[in-house]
Amino acid sequence: MALTPEHDSRVPWSAAARRRAVAALGVGLLALGALAPSGAAAAGALAGGGTMLAVALLLWAGDALAAWRRARHLAAIGDFVAGDAVPCLVTDPAGALVRRNAAAERLFGIGAEETLAAQLRSTLAEPTAVVARLRERALAGGSAREDIVTRRGHLRMTARAIGGGALLWRIEPFSDRDAAPGGESHGVPRLTAGRGGAILFMNDAARRLVGGRARRLDAIFPAPPVSGALTTVSGADGPLECLVARVPGGAGRDEIYLFPGEAGAAPPKDEVERLPVALVKLAADGRLIMANACARRLLHLEHGERATLGDLTEGLGRPIGGWLEEALRGEGGGRSEFLRLRRREEDVFVQVTLSRVEEAGDRALLAVLNDATELKTLEGQFAQSQKMQAIGQLAGGIAHDFNNLLTAISGHCDLLLQRRDEGDPDYADLIQISQNTDRAGALVSQLLAFSRKQTLRLERLDLRDTLSDITHLLNRLVGERVTLRFSHDPDLPGLRLDRRQLEQVMVNLVVNARDAMPDGGEIRIETEHLTLGEPLVRGRARVPPGDYARIRVHDEGPGIPPETAEKVFEPFFTTKPVGEGTGLGLSTVYGIVKQFGGFVFVDSAPGAGTSFSIYLPIPADEAAAAPTPPAAPPAPEGARRDGIVLLVEDETPVRAFAARALRLSGHTVLEARNAEEALALLRENERSVDVFVTDVVMPGMDGPSWVREALAAQPDARVVFVSGYPRASFEPDEIEVPNAAFLSKPFSLEDLTRTVQRQLLH
Repeated sequence: MALTPEHDSRVPWSAAARRRAVAALGVGLLALGALAPSGAAAAGALAGGGTMLAVALLLWAGDALAAWRRARHLAAIGDFVAGDAVPCLVTDPAGALVRRNAAAERLFGIGAEETLAAQLRSTLAEPTAVVARLRERALAGGSAREDIVTRRGHLRMTARAIGGGALLWRIEPFSDRDAAPGGESHGVPRLTAGRGGAILFMNDAARRLVGGRARRLDAIFPAPPVSGALTTVSGADGPLECLVARVPGGAGRDEIYLFPGEAGAAPPKDEVERLPVALVKLAADGRLIMANACARRLLHLEHGERATLGDLTEGLGRPIGGWLEEALRGEGGGRSEFLRLRRREEDVFVQVTLSRVEEAGDRALLAVLNDATELKTLEGQFAQSQKMQAIGQLAGGIAHDFNNLLTAISGHCDLLLQRRDEGDPDYADLIQISQNTDRAGALVSQLLAFSRKQTLRLERLDLRDTLSDITHLLNRLVGERVTLRFSHDPDLPGLRLDRRQLEQVMVNLVVNARDAMPDGGEIRIETEHLTLGEPLVRGRARVPPGDYARIRVHDEGPGIPPETAEKVFEPFFTTKPVGEGTGLGLSTVYGIVKQFGGFVFVDSAPGAGTSFSIYLPIPADEAAAAPTPPAAPPAPEGARRDGIVLLVEDETPVRAFAARALRLSGHTVLEARNAEEALALLRENERSVDVFVTDVVMPGMDGPSWVREALAAQPDARVVFVSGYPRASFEPDEIEVPNAAFLSKPFSLEDLTRTVQRQLLH
């Protein structure tokens, strides 16, 4: 099936196209009836054709009536504004000019322009962009307005939706002294800044403040103005300090308001009440003396309610009183603080900047609040990605060191087990050590899966067959109270995946779903072939267009709250009681799916269950898929050969175990602590070595480097590389050595002896 994230891409037929199609069908049926032999078929065709023509006529009549009504509606609107002193124009749903009043003709002249943008071409520099912007906003919200600086002065353009996609436009010239929202006619200096620092508009108060009309911001501000901070302004009587409030106005414009600074007085309440800037005046102890309408809406504050800044905000990290005292003393350099609002259900952050003001000889604080939720959200997402990356790197490093320890523990445990039978009193204890070592190795494997540094063994898989193979295991895991239901897409192509890792993903998701339903329920596992025609955007993830196999695991549990759903893929995050979960299950799923090149998403709501959806890319052809590494041919059954082995390992416990294991298998073992010692040993020993067993990462020269040098003298020697890092973490040419095998730590005694024996026989 095809899937697009937003909507169906099919274009509906127009009314005229439907009408023509019905009429054509009717004519066709009439012709068929006329040409057919007489009888029931001819009569049916003639009757059907007549019915179709009648339907076409009714459709045409309906469309004509609707068009007549629309024309009368637009004409009535035109007549209504005909005598208006403000220039008014009416456009139809297609954007064409339908009517304009006498005031518009006087403003723009009498012309034959067909669109509003063409009508404004002699007035505006970019009329098409302005008209499109206002049209979109008006159709979405009912009306839109914008003040524009033109070649002839200032224009206020208002667009109002009047039904059916038609718009009524009012274009009113005004001067700087005309009243306008935002305080232009009051004593608050205001200016409008465009791109590149150009000043597009200044009200009278701003002109009086700076001593005239300025063209650029740098003519007023020696340093770029920062919202909420005290800034030096080049005033008419010399430099003065002003508090700046900067509000984005859209289309690359900013509205900048200037208020008295430290040496001035606080602006009167009636002048700031209607400003689109959240302003709060605070007493020295943090009590709110005044909050304008914008601040009350932001803070969820009732008009006249008395509260303190500490009651309304949190997250400063230190007592708010100390911060206020610093601001009153003029310390802190006007630095802003980011605070979280207490009275909002959702996470809303504000940037608060304080400055001192004086009123009747008393000092107070004027606070400018800017909504910083988007900024803090982006900051949190960046910090989260950095944290996940750091955890991944830490996991890889820990896994390497831990694998060395596990190799030594499990290896010496295997050596002890070789000398004991099941009747020995220590046998059970050794088995416990061995089993817990395996569990520790599985934990390290999960860390590597999260950090995407494990080695994948890719093979072509059919998802339906693979899931069927583990159905018995999954049924045992969920128990008797939970049932599994599978639904497979019959048109699902094969994928190149690691079977073992895919099974791990399914086990983790099913166990997670089971734990979400302690009283029982149903787990649905669905597979589906999807084609994304457009990118699928989920949060910060962007799934490119293409073919995908989607696996969905849905449970009927209580669901996951939104604040928890954001953290479910973090390592060590769990909602289970202490001792009942490691918090690595879903992070392992995330790591494996990302290593497959796929995406995993969670959809949940309290009371509605939870769905985990995995998107795995389907390669265009077999060449696009990663090749499966060729497997070494099996050794003949019972075949065996002893040889001389040079063992190079910098970890003493690992070297001791490996040397004893190889000697017990009948091999002659030469030991070296590092690459330099190994090369010196080869130069002193005249015997040829059959197999080099070496760690990859060591102090000094690494394993592949010394092996290449040694193979120049003994080209027939075989090589076994061992490492606590997975093979995928090395560059392909870093360990590509002729006749080499790779053995990951932790390895058992049997793994080591079997690998060496296989190298000796091939």
